[in-house]
Amino acid sequence: MKIAQLQLASDHTWHQVFTTLDREGQALNIQIRRMIVQAVETGLLPVNVRLPSSRELALRLGVGRNTVTAAYQQLIDEGVLASRERAGIFVRAVAKPSVAATKARPSSDWSARYAIRPSRLPQISKPRDWRTYPYPFLSGQYDPGLFPTNNWREAVRATSSVQEIQVWAADMIDDDDPDLIEQLRIQVLPRRGIFAQPGEVILTLGSQQALSMLVQLFVGRDTPVGLEDPGYPDLRNMVRLATRRPVFLPADRDGLLPGDEFARCELAFVTAGHQCPTTGVMPLERRLALVEAAARNDVLLVEDDYDADLSVEADSDIPALKSLDTAERVIYVGSFSKVLAPGLRVGYVVAPKPVVDELRVLRRLMLRHPPTNNQRSLATFIGLGHYRLHLARAGAAILERASLIARLLPETMPSCRFERGEGATSFWIEGPPGFDARAMAEHARKQGILVEAGDIFFSDPTRGARFFRIGFSSIATHRIEAGIVKLGSVVEEHCRRALAFADPV
Repeated sequence: MKIAQLQLASDHTWHQVFTTLDREGQALNIQIRRMIVQAVETGLLPVNVRLPSSRELALRLGVGRNTVTAAYQQLIDEGVLASRERAGIFVRAVAKPSVAATKARPSSDWSARYAIRPSRLPQISKPRDWRTYPYPFLSGQYDPGLFPTNNWREAVRATSSVQEIQVWAADMIDDDDPDLIEQLRIQVLPRRGIFAQPGEVILTLGSQQALSMLVQLFVGRDTPVGLEDPGYPDLRNMVRLATRRPVFLPADRDGLLPGDEFARCELAFVTAGHQCPTTGVMPLERRLALVEAAARNDVLLVEDDYDADLSVEADSDIPALKSLDTAERVIYVGSFSKVLAPGLRVGYVVAPKPVVDELRVLRRLMLRHPPTNNQRSLATFIGLGHYRLHLARAGAAILERASLIARLLPETMPSCRFERGEGATSFWIEGPPGFDARAMAEHARKQGILVEAGDIFFSDPTRGARFFRIGFSSIATHRIEAGIVKLGSVVEEHCRRALAFADPV
């Protein structure tokens, strides 16, 4: 009778326990196991409650009976469930620590305790659910269609043997996976003309952590730091939190100008490969002039080469600033986020050994080292030749998308000017005077189209009010034309508003 009552009571909760399965996500039996475990841990399924039979649950979820049977058996083996002969499958009693009831505490005024207020700085904002939008023209995001899934799985399997796990599961303290360092030195960095010794490379959690550590290491409250304007907003915020003397450097179509303002900096950050956000590629002559000016004026350059290697166009033949440096004035920052996937979170810094030694101690104070399982898998992926193959395939896809958008833009947005440096994964668009790119972007979002307003990239947002960025690394090729046509109608509507406001009849 007790079992029957429990079963009757639990019938009302099955729709809460077994939510819709993601047919394109994890294996179905894993999803079922996770649902049951969560329901048990949260008390939604109490001890001794009987679960549906494998046949009943299979019908309820629309899956094969063997899938449910495998899920139940695994949970029985792990002690979450128990099988009782001729009675069914039940939630097993597991001892849990008692949790004392907590009383509501009055809210504190935390603001008076903060040493800094990063939340008050302008932030890049992208919808967390951007994958659900039909036309996500976002820069630097991930397109599952371009990810080398099977080759990555092979690399992960190769690093999941008992022997390999014993290697990467250990605490590396402040060291990095030597295999990944070697693959960087042999296969990745030479593509940019950079040849480094093992002690001149350190791994980071993406280029974001690399930039943050360099700011902490080199920037004091009165350090004059050169920043591109427009430039990367997160870096600008890092520098503003660190120094009272940011220096916003002028640029032309060839990139940062090494003039008088540059000469008074102690440190300058530059995106020579594809200027952020304009996508401009700094030509060799300007790169040589910039490196020479840095040496002459004792300015340290940080080269943020955030999307290197993905291009199959002529820009890939221009050597990195680091490869032109003979006076140890250039620190190189790279990442696999744009090339493979942002979630991988593996970046690196190439610098003289004394700098790397300091960065290694600084990193240890933060997180010791990036996850070594990711490091080991990535090293194997590169070592098997998959990285080189991926670059060729992804680069070709990026070029195809860029060519398609370049053909469509003059037809769909005739009131705008646009530019894209060779190899870039986005277009930088300028509307007519009075054009409000942020209002346009919000209008487009409501129609399922995501683009990035350009004002966030400027130290003075009013200077960027009529600019916006169209990225195409995160949208499938077959969706581009319809998205650009639809976006074009929104953009042109806002262009007409701007022109009508500027010249009222």
